[in-house]
Amino acid sequence: MTLPCATAIAGAGTPARLVTDTGAEAGFSLDDLSSVLLLGSIVLVVAVAAVRLSLRSGLPSLLIYLAIGLALGENGPVGIQFDSEALTQVLGYAALVLILVEGGITTQWSGIRKSVAPAAVLATVGVAVSVVVVGVVAHLVLGWSWEVSLLIGAVVASTDAAAVFSVLRRVPLPRSISGMLEAESGFNDAPVVLLVTALAAQLAPDGEPEPVWQILVVAAAELAGGAVIGLAVGWLGARLLRVVATTSSALFAIGVLSVAVLAYAAADTVHTSGFIACYLAALVLGNIRLPHRPAVVGFATAIGWLAQIGLFVLLGLLASPEGFASQIVPALVVGGAVLLLGRPLSVIASCLPFGIPWRTQAFLSWAGLRGAVPVVLATVPVTAGTPAVEWMFDLVFVLVVVFTLIQAPTLPWVAHRLGLDTAHHRVDLAVEATPLTELAAELLEIDIGPESRIGGVRVFELRLPRGANIALVVRDGGSFVPRDSEVLKHGDQLLVVTPSAVRAAVERRLFEVSRGGRLADWSEG
Repeated sequence: MTLPCATAIAGAGTPARLVTDTGAEAGFSLDDLSSVLLLGSIVLVVAVAAVRLSLRSGLPSLLIYLAIGLALGENGPVGIQFDSEALTQVLGYAALVLILVEGGITTQWSGIRKSVAPAAVLATVGVAVSVVVVGVVAHLVLGWSWEVSLLIGAVVASTDAAAVFSVLRRVPLPRSISGMLEAESGFNDAPVVLLVTALAAQLAPDGEPEPVWQILVVAAAELAGGAVIGLAVGWLGARLLRVVATTSSALFAIGVLSVAVLAYAAADTVHTSGFIACYLAALVLGNIRLPHRPAVVGFATAIGWLAQIGLFVLLGLLASPEGFASQIVPALVVGGAVLLLGRPLSVIASCLPFGIPWRTQAFLSWAGLRGAVPVVLATVPVTAGTPAVEWMFDLVFVLVVVFTLIQAPTLPWVAHRLGLDTAHHRVDLAVEATPLTELAAELLEIDIGPESRIGGVRVFELRLPRGANIALVVRDGGSFVPRDSEVLKHGDQLLVVTPSAVRAAVERRLFEVSRGGRLADWSEG
């Protein structure tokens, strides 16, 4: 599939066509537009339907999206020819920006506040440990040069938010663990991108080797600069949006996302980290009390899904299955080094100073899923002019697929065996029909798990903070408004309305009763 660079569109009164830089007609007509829209809409419908299959199978939807891309590619039944690593990298970076923005906007600071420090260390020091460990294994076992070994270690060092949380949605984890994974996935893209770019540039024919300390200093400076710009743009943007807020929630949501994307562009323009800037700007925007929050979250989530679908389908489209067979053994070696050595050692080095329990460290080690980010970064050496590394994309593609198949279905089992799955699971609900934001109220969904001691407790025995109430109980396919004497049962879903000011106290109380039963912390009730 050839995508020409169009600079003008034919004038009025002539058939629609694109004109390339050389003045030649690009051959893209309204009929072609209909074909593209037909194919694109079918892909999106299949991708949306694939989410249900993903939830049932326990596999991240990314695998299904990659399969759609392979089916569309030159070796699939559709037979689209596409081999542009440069275009894939550009569109991949754009998609990653939108995914990070969605992650920042939908992340609650209260949920990750205590996890930020260890997550930041895991996203920096942990990345360095993983790169070195994987580089050593690749050099000793596969016989690659040190430069190539460290480059492949950097490419596969980043965990993927989309891959991790498509699985963790089904695993009710303590907020400290899910918050750390959430924060890490938002932080670690930026340092990994800088590291891969620097190492690939050094391997290019005209590249000049730089000392490791210099690379680390430059990376630290760019991360710090990006963080400052992101926080500043987020804060200033929030103040501006409050002033210019309109009654249109949809238009306001576009404005919020535009401010977060602006942070990326501003930071990248002055040669600092745009990825950390857009994530932090979005985190600020998502946690400052702005109007129309349900619409903003809904729009950001939809854009994030669209970016994920487009990115994974594009990566599948670029892949060439005939190159996979030769990379299976190297992919298993590199992936095994990441999973069994690099990730556990990086978690230990990052978490020990914070006194994080070993069971939590074990789960964090297993939950480090790889996804779109490493596959996108595998295109960087090619576009940077690094010689003889075309095989790297196939290797990383195989690695991501194989180890996602190994790790993703087992995460719920690992969490249960380690005793980390919580007895009940809290989910935020975005309700646009009720002006909850204006009332300073929030709506939570509580799933009472099979081991929760909330089961058998009467509503009044929960002793929720003043102002919080169970508005609805969903049970056995039906729903009802509970009386104070109603006995709650395992499998119930509760809709809890709470004032924003006591939300944290409500969640804390529910966890206490879930663990200790009706008499939990009676003196503090």
